Amino acid sequence: MAKVFLTGGSGFIGGQLADRLVARGDEVVGLARSDAAAAALSARGVTAVRGDVLDADAVAAGLAGCELAYHVAGVNSHCPADPDRLLRVNVEGTRTVVEAAAAAGVRRVVFTSSAASLGEAEGTVGTEDCAHRGSYLSVYDRSKHEAEGVAFAAATAHGVEVVALNPSSVQGPPRKGGNGAIIIAYLNGRLRAFVDTHVSVVDVEDVVEAHLLAAERGTSGQRYVLNGATIPSAEALRIVTELSGVEQRVPMIPPPVARAAANAVDLVYRARRRTNPICPARVGTILHGHRYDGSRATRELGLVYTPVAETFRRTMEWAVAEGLVTRPLPGAAVPPVG
Repeated sequence: MAKVFLTGGSGFIGGQLADRLVARGDEVVGLARSDAAAAALSARGVTAVRGDVLDADAVAAGLAGCELAYHVAGVNSHCPADPDRLLRVNVEGTRTVVEAAAAAGVRRVVFTSSAASLGEAEGTVGTEDCAHRGSYLSVYDRSKHEAEGVAFAAATAHGVEVVALNPSSVQGPPRKGGNGAIIIAYLNGRLRAFVDTHVSVVDVEDVVEAHLLAAERGTSGQRYVLNGATIPSAEALRIVTELSGVEQRVPMIPPPVARAAANAVDLVYRARRRTNPICPARVGTILHGHRYDGSRATRELGLVYTPVAETFRRTMEWAVAEGLVTRPLPGAAVPPVG
């Protein structure tokens, strides 16, 4: 049993990581930026410390006496309402956590970065060692790339071990955004069109397992791409069709049309002073068609990936159980609930 510090423990990845840590007997101290987050952590058996990652005093208080830290917190959006805040939280928040961990005598920080930080050139496969293309698809990509650099620089300067994990699109219950939202829309007959691209997916349970393995076996100063599968978007829809029995024709939009439509819609949102949830940066990210190689995590950490069909099946079963699927599914893989 160890005493560990966790940021982002009320979120998608962090919440499931908190459950695993508590289940194995660790004493977990979690940073909570709101009363609701504190209550969610307490319900999981985590000791909550109020504050956010930009609050150095709160971070230091949470780290006191801890042997290990998991820095999972961050703003995850390609279309943020406040880009400056996203950069501050993701970059300066990471600096705060690593420096405070070093000052507290914490042995190791496992940092949840993103495959977006790799910056692989279009049409190439992103690996831990690939050269960054020198430009960003979104402010989110920039923030994760800069945060990773800050984390490793602070580790070197202050003498603390840092291991970075770089997951691709993290899917599985209870996520209903990202590819999960696309699956749910397809099942409900509301996916009117998509783009011919590649999607890279990793199961949330694999990401949680990778955090535990990285704490134990990861090489300090290294990053590990987490990616269970890279498949064409048409193949992803075929898998969903086979599992659910739903057959829906989804036209594939050519990239120039998709970009033009995204720009036009964005102008409308800007005129209304509203944040566009499908902004040009998000569309550009989808069209980039990320391909990732997650094999180093298997070789060096021992991570075994969940097959993508199993991730989709779990997502669909959860969506049905939550009432997010509004029509019966004919497939035997996802039986109706109730």
